[in-house]
Amino acid sequence: MLGMALNSAKLFLAGKLFQDLGKVIRQMLVAIVIGVAVVYGVSLVAPVWVAAIAGGAVSGFLQPILFKDLKYA
Repeated sequence: MLGMALNSAKLFLAGKLFQDLGKVIRQMLVAIVIGVAVVYGVSLVAPVWVAAIAGGAVSGFLQPILFKDLKYA
């Protein structure tokens, strides 16, 4: 299992894991921006630890939705 994770990380860093690396980076940035916006918005009305949990949950929920159409090389 560790070998598979290391091999996938190596291919990702070399830019050979996905067919369209630009789309992967765009989708990741979309999730990051939405997560940061949620953290900021929730931190205005709740403690920071609640905001961190909410931002992580929203970003984690978005990842499968955003990455469902990605093609592997």
